Amino acid sequence: MLKYLLILLIPIILLSNDDRPPIKYDFMKLKQTNRFINKMVSKYHFKKSYMVAMMRDAKLDRDTLDRYTGRYRAGTTVGTWERFKDHVLDRYTLTKAKKFKSKYRKILNRASREYRVPSEYIVGFIAVESKLGENTGDYRLLDALSTLAFHHNRMQKFFYSELVHFFLMCREQRYDPRKVEGSFAGALGCVQQMPSVYRRYGMDYNKDGKKNPWDIEDCIGVIARFMHQKGWKNGSQVAIKARYNGKRFTTLRTGYKRVYSLPTLKKYGVAPVSRFYESKASLLKLRNNTHDELWLGARNFKILMKYNPSSNYGMAIHKIAEYVK
Repeated sequence: MLKYLLILLIPIILLSNDDRPPIKYDFMKLKQTNRFINKMVSKYHFKKSYMVAMMRDAKLDRDTLDRYTGRYRAGTTVGTWERFKDHVLDRYTLTKAKKFKSKYRKILNRASREYRVPSEYIVGFIAVESKLGENTGDYRLLDALSTLAFHHNRMQKFFYSELVHFFLMCREQRYDPRKVEGSFAGALGCVQQMPSVYRRYGMDYNKDGKKNPWDIEDCIGVIARFMHQKGWKNGSQVAIKARYNGKRFTTLRTGYKRVYSLPTLKKYGVAPVSRFYESKASLLKLRNNTHDELWLGARNFKILMKYNPSSNYGMAIHKIAEYVK
C-alpha cells in the first residue's frame, strides 16, 4: 500500500486548503453512496441510521477533486527541486529539526536501537511529512474521501477502499468521522498515513494505551519500524552527489529505478564527488531552474522511496538527516 504514497502524500506543508468552503451537496442522491452504506451495514455491521447521518453531513470538496482530475506525471513531486527545497529545507524547518532531535532524544535513541535505523532519518521523515507535527492537514477527511470515492478521478477505486477503512478506523479508535482532519487526499497524522496504512502500521510506541497518529512518539516508532521492515542497512550509504559536464543532463534516463554500474556511469561522464561503496547506483536528477543536480542513490535511498517514490522527497529526508546528524 505504501507504494501509492507519492500520489497521495505530497508533503502536507506544500499543499493546504485554500479556504474555499466545501460546496453544499447531497451525497445521498448518488446511487453509489447508498450502495456504500448498504455494504458498511451488511459487511461491517454499522447501523444504517449512523451511516446515513454521516453521509448526509459529508460535503463535496471541489479543491480536493481538482487535484485528481488533471494530468499527473508519475515519479515527480510538484515543481522543481528549488521549489521543493523552499518548503521543506527552509531555515525554520532545519532549526526545528535540530531542536526536535534534542527534545525527543531518548525515544529516538530507543527506536534507533530497537529497529537498527539512524535516528536522524526518523527526524527527516517527520520533518518532510508534517514539519515535525506542525502541519498535519486541515481538510475534513469525511469530505475529502467521500468526494474522491464517489466522483470520477484517476484513483477512485483506491479512495473508495480508503473510505471504508476510514469508517473502520473511526470505529476502532472511537473517533467522530465528522471531526477528523488531515490532508486533501485523506492522510492523517504526523507521518501522513492513509486510513488503511494507519490500521496496519499504526502503533502505541510510547505505551500510553492508545495508537495515536498525531502523537509524535508513536510516529517515531512507526517510521523506525517501517524502515526496518523495508530492509534498511544501518551504517551503509544513502546518497552521494555526482558531477558531470554541462548544465542539463539528458544522456541517461534518471530516477530511483534507473540503476547503473559505476563503469557505465563513468562512460557517460558521471562520477561521484566522493567514494561510493556500492557497485551500482540509482541515477537521481534534481531539476533546478538553471541546471540539473545529479546524485548516486545507494540501496538505502530506495528504502526512502518505499514511503513516497519521489527523488525530491527522498533527497529532502537525506539532507535533513545529514543536517541534524
